Amino acid sequence: MSARLPLYDRVAEETASIVIRRYSTSFGLASRLLGVGVRQHVQNIYALVRIADEIVDGAAEESGVDTVGAGRALDQLEAETNGAMDAGFSSNLVVHAFALTARECAFGTELTAPFFESMRMDLSAKQHDQASFERYVYGSAEVVGLMCLRAFLLGETVTDLPRLETGARALGAAFQKVNFLRDLAADFEKLGRSYFPGVIVDTFTEAQKLRLLDDIDADLAVSAAVVPELPASSRRAVALAQSLFAELSVRLRRTPASQLVRARVRVPNPVKARLALAASLGRTP
Repeated sequence: MSARLPLYDRVAEETASIVIRRYSTSFGLASRLLGVGVRQHVQNIYALVRIADEIVDGAAEESGVDTVGAGRALDQLEAETNGAMDAGFSSNLVVHAFALTARECAFGTELTAPFFESMRMDLSAKQHDQASFERYVYGSAEVVGLMCLRAFLLGETVTDLPRLETGARALGAAFQKVNFLRDLAADFEKLGRSYFPGVIVDTFTEAQKLRLLDDIDADLAVSAAVVPELPASSRRAVALAQSLFAELSVRLRRTPASQLVRARVRVPNPVKARLALAASLGRTP
């Protein structure tokens, strides 16, 4: 009898890679700088994150699934993920790929449970206070940074894991907050959400914008400090991601608050290419 599991594993990981290539050009650009042994694990992680996001505010809604149905789908995805991490198999190819990474990189529900909790918050919470905002950012972004860090450090000797974890959490938080800021109007108008505590689109001020960017830049400074300490297999990719979001922060700072609530700020492709070249040459932020 031929061994079927290795083939199934490969197909599952190829599926995860397709998900990421289709959904995120910036992520695809950065992931190409990852070492071969690390890249697939990171793609497996982000594919599951993408599917969960589609359940709470993407394809599920557009197909006519209501909030109750989306909640059931999210519960099912979490149950499938937990089962696959335990058993090493899922009939859902993206979940199977994620479980391969979770089992090899030695993480489990201590990171996935907060993630799914944050996804559920998107089905009910329309506004956040400071406590719920911090809980949401931790579950939706910081734990993803911690999952990726586990992949980065696989087989590596680490002398100061807490410092690297602090940097991973800070970078994840910065990513999420930048996306909240540049999607401020779209989140409010299309989804009825206001993530930042006390921030309302109709009365959004320059002072509020600068306060949020100061917080984002503080996170970016924490994460930038540990980028040089990452293994060579992940350092250039993380440096590029760091640079892309630092560039976004600069462009958001230059954009008046009145314009920010009407147009989404982006990094032009030539600038992305310049930053990618710098990262590929080992120029860390």
